[in-house]
Amino acid sequence: MLGCAGHPALRHATPNIDGIAESGAYFENAYCSHPICCPSRANMWSGRYTHHCESWNNYKGLEPGMWSLLGELRKTHAVKNFGKLDYLSGGHSQSARLGAWLAASGINKPNFDKDKSQCFSVDPTDDIRCHERDWKYVDAAVDFLAEHREQPFFLCISTGLVHAAFRTNRYWLDRIPEEAVDVPAMDNTDHPVRLYQRMTKAWRYGFDESVVRQVRRIYFAMCAEADALVGRVYDAIRALGLAENTYFVFASDHGELALEHQEWYKMSFYEGSVRVPLIITGPGVERGLRLSNLVSLIDICLTFMEMAGLPQPDNLDGESLLPLVTGSSAESRDSAYACFTGITLNTSGYMLRKGEWKYVAYVGYPSQLFNVETDPGELDDVRADRPDIAARMDSELRSIVDYEQTHRALLAYNKEAFRQWRRQALRGLHLDGRYALEGDPSTNYWRIMDNCFTGYNQDDEALVNQWLHSA
Repeated sequence: MLGCAGHPALRHATPNIDGIAESGAYFENAYCSHPICCPSRANMWSGRYTHHCESWNNYKGLEPGMWSLLGELRKTHAVKNFGKLDYLSGGHSQSARLGAWLAASGINKPNFDKDKSQCFSVDPTDDIRCHERDWKYVDAAVDFLAEHREQPFFLCISTGLVHAAFRTNRYWLDRIPEEAVDVPAMDNTDHPVRLYQRMTKAWRYGFDESVVRQVRRIYFAMCAEADALVGRVYDAIRALGLAENTYFVFASDHGELALEHQEWYKMSFYEGSVRVPLIITGPGVERGLRLSNLVSLIDICLTFMEMAGLPQPDNLDGESLLPLVTGSSAESRDSAYACFTGITLNTSGYMLRKGEWKYVAYVGYPSQLFNVETDPGELDDVRADRPDIAARMDSELRSIVDYEQTHRALLAYNKEAFRQWRRQALRGLHLDGRYALEGDPSTNYWRIMDNCFTGYNQDDEALVNQWLHSA
């Protein structure tokens, strides 16, 4: 959602990022490798796909002692992170882990109808610093730049923008012309995985045109404020004389559907969820370069290592993007793989984007095939009409991941993790104070389960027990 990507509502709303794109290389087709926070970042910082590093869900990222780029860079650079880091195991809510562990158990109950992130609002203020916490991160980051400009450093700033909840103020909303806000087409698919996901996300406000337009306008306004944050950092780099010897990378760990396909949040393989911005500037990077190569955040690790002059490990899954952005090569993998193994999916999913095609395999359910060039809204699943393409894409996907074996490994982890958690929870060892339990935290097993799966009851417990004992 950038002006430089051609979105009409953002044509004049992201001038800083658009300008940075003109100063360097802009990837038009970049994808995350796992469209939810912790697994995506675990893949990015480890350079390894989920089926290799076991970053299964928002609770399960990299384990202590596992290799990561951030640990490697600390040997040679001053490393600092401001804001959300989120690539190690153990974070997020009770609901985040339970919803992921039990997604394939047969429970048919919503996960997110009690989530405060499921809301939209406009504050009647005219303050440029609407999301003050993010501005404070950027303030501190600018101070860090000033203090470390004479030494090698690695600075990561991860803002809360543009994550749900959908909240802005009048200052930023006025930057988005209401008449330019699009209303995505209705998606009437009856694919069982898609239907399950909509049920679990449980968007409570409906999809009337006025609601969709308002939510998307607020989201675009949040993008505009995020642009101002990026601009403040980039301006500081130039003011401090660092632009000539510092690489600057702008990216996102995942997207936001913002009511496309009648869904909010991420967690799917639709473009709004899995496609991300990626811009690189710095020494030797060509100015105004627009690259159509299909790339992935899995490539970020090796890219940063080459930028830092560090040895390139041979057991990582990505490739350095530096040859592309410096113009030394036009050749690349030119494909993007992603998986999703977490909350809101009643199985595991695996995506391959190559050429004009996007293929999605769901273990135990029909696969999907979209032509994203002729059908950018991904409304027409042509798998049945193009079995030749589907078979070829499936074969190429399987050359990357044995997705049935990965699914078995996922289920084994999910079952064992839940068994251990339940033993402890029945003894009152887990405390939940999020969502509906905010202000009234509980250690009661049944209240915690109901807080994750709205209306959880003995019938659901029987389904879980049956699933735990299944092959």
